[in-house]
Amino acid sequence: MKRFDELRDLVMSLEGDFQKFYDKKNQAAGTRVRKGMQELKNLSQTIRVEVQDIKNKG
Repeated sequence: MKRFDELRDLVMSLEGDFQKFYDKKNQAAGTRVRKGMQELKNLSQTIRVEVQDIKNKG
């Protein structure tokens, strides 16, 4: 569940930048969104591999 908490916290931390980018067209916020989405992708892949490893062991 620790990984899920990390995932949720990361998504929630991006909310303000999403609003700034889409509502106010703030370009710097768009850069932060892209960076955050890359982190989300990497974390998701890490979780995916971890789940697969646990599944295969058990």
